[in-house]
Amino acid sequence: MTRRHRAREVALQVLYEADLHRHLDRERVQQFLWRRLRHEDLVRFAERLYQGTLTHRPEIDERLGQISENWRVERMNAVDRNILRLGAYELMCCPETPTKVIIDEAVELAKRYGTTDSSAFVNAILDRLAQECRGLTREPPAPE
Repeated sequence: MTRRHRAREVALQVLYEADLHRHLDRERVQQFLWRRLRHEDLVRFAERLYQGTLTHRPEIDERLGQISENWRVERMNAVDRNILRLGAYELMCCPETPTKVIIDEAVELAKRYGTTDSSAFVNAILDRLAQECRGLTREPPAPE
């Protein structure tokens, strides 16, 4: 597991907690991040992901709701919803992170923390969002 993957994992844990309990004290979040990561750069990265996702959550939820046909964001599994929010934040607001890395990291989190269907669901939604917000197009299949 890479160090940045670990920071994403911890950011997901805090996002999940904030989703369930709506208000988390900033100091409590900082303490949690420091206890889990114990490295200044990783804590800063995880905090950026957490704060950025919360700040942009209304826009993120709107986009996810538009992309996820037949699924309202608030009706999604809480783990999947927060993995999607985290991945969407990175896709929409962190152009320095490659799209493939963002989607791969989200899928790995879904495999670890979600249900058996979570990784495919997360992959499909973030792939569509990447196409939409990063202007990516899928390569047509090669002729056989």
